Amino acid sequence: MKVDEQIANCFDGLRNLEFKKVGPEPYKTALGMYSKDGGEYVPFLTEFVCQGSVENYLCDLELKMISTLKDNLDMAKEATEEWDLAKPRHTWLDDYNAQTSLLATQIVWTEETQRAFEELENGGSESAMKEYYLVTVSRIGNLIERVRTDLSSELRIKIITIITIDVHERDVIEKFVQIKLADSGAFAWASQLRFYMESKPKETKKVCQARICDWTTWYNYEYVGNCGRLVITPLTDRCYITLTQALNLSMGGAPAGPAGTGKTETTKDLGRALGLHVVV
Repeated sequence: MKVDEQIANCFDGLRNLEFKKVGPEPYKTALGMYSKDGGEYVPFLTEFVCQGSVENYLCDLELKMISTLKDNLDMAKEATEEWDLAKPRHTWLDDYNAQTSLLATQIVWTEETQRAFEELENGGSESAMKEYYLVTVSRIGNLIERVRTDLSSELRIKIITIITIDVHERDVIEKFVQIKLADSGAFAWASQLRFYMESKPKETKKVCQARICDWTTWYNYEYVGNCGRLVITPLTDRCYITLTQALNLSMGGAPAGPAGTGKTETTKDLGRALGLHVVV
């Protein structure tokens, strides 16, 4: 298909589609999608047929991408309940694409941190946050051990991406332990980009919701591929807060500073975190 050659210009993380090569050309039945770097393949749960006007089926393709990522996230989130039983976290991520694996781990981190706060607030355990800090350190250690083994480049990038976000999450928990934070309503926790599974109107299943301070948005499920993520620093956190609060006020944000300091990449990274297509 001629359109397949231009799909990379329409979607942020998509390079081209995998077509079912049956019958005469041009093939019109797509089975899945390849990431822009070419290393990751995400199969559709059902076949997608490119038919009709190109502007119509490209919109349908976007809906197919969204539904595929939603279904993958549902399966990945459900499988996280077996992390400590049948399948540990550092091997669980093999079954899902990088974006889904990372998002599911961020949702679990939000839930587990919230649970630690609840135990502290209810007087269940005074060391709940310290215990969870040790859990985060252990999980990073397992990923580091695995990344030292012989892996495919695709899997290595995926694990390194999760380690990058894990380290930031560990540092956040360590800070909570140091300042003895026990209030889930504190700014130190509210200012973090958090992900929840919530019910959405007209949706039969729960979908992902992102929150930071008093700004809330639904995750957009734009496929971003297996592209890695930036290291999150305290300055990155401040940029995230500033940009999202600008959106909350229906305004725009434009990071200012010297060339080469990461203004554009930070904005694009926030877009990846929200599953949003950012055009530069």
